[in-house]
Amino acid sequence: MAPSTRQKKAVAPGEIRSVKDLRIKIFSDGADLDSIAKAYREGIVKGFTTNPTLMAKAGVMNYLTFARELLRIVEDLPVSFEVFSDDFDGMRDQALKLNTLAPNVYVKIPITNTRRQSAVPLIRELSHRGLKLNLTAIMTLQQVSEVVEALHVDSPAFVSVFAGRIADSGRDPVPIMKQALHLLRTKPRAELLWASPREVFNILQADQIGCQIITVTPDLLAKARNLGKDLEEFSLDTVKMFYEDATKSGYMI
Repeated sequence: MAPSTRQKKAVAPGEIRSVKDLRIKIFSDGADLDSIAKAYREGIVKGFTTNPTLMAKAGVMNYLTFARELLRIVEDLPVSFEVFSDDFDGMRDQALKLNTLAPNVYVKIPITNTRRQSAVPLIRELSHRGLKLNLTAIMTLQQVSEVVEALHVDSPAFVSVFAGRIADSGRDPVPIMKQALHLLRTKPRAELLWASPREVFNILQADQIGCQIITVTPDLLAKARNLGKDLEEFSLDTVKMFYEDATKSGYMI
């Protein structure tokens, strides 16, 4: 079965009671090994992604040591590691090294380097060599179209469109993501990944349009436990939080 084939029907937003009701696959986005191990044990997420920025924030000192430790935790789900060279020869070398770490590794390639030079020729080369790729930092339909044209029809790939950052620009990402799905129809082993969500509702939006994957941080995944929560109870919990925090602080009026 191709990765994009879906058997599970969409559930109306009002009927959703947990992330398990969703069709979309949730990938955990981060670099804290304890959080990764916890998410893996809970069995909710279906893959893991990271990047050099997240690794630096988590205090990772050695890239390959971290990668091997993560892969000892996660042996049977997709794990994406990103190249960080700014020239394409360097990207190629790093991609080939990362590809050897484990069969479940997807290599993240940014859509351009810092000089606006397109990575599409390298993406084409690596995809046609059979590497599993995660094409990242994509924000335009032109970029999606170029990536789709470059991918080998038999090579798995995640096409990561940064819907959250598109929304940060004041644009509605939903029409863009719908059109991206349409463009991907010719490459059945390529899956659309909704990247950089800002709120739990983005998970529902991505699920409703048929997006295959969404990346979420551990904090956002924790918030997703509120899916379907009774709003009266949510209101009461909020009041209790305000009261308890004020009491602990010793505030006086």
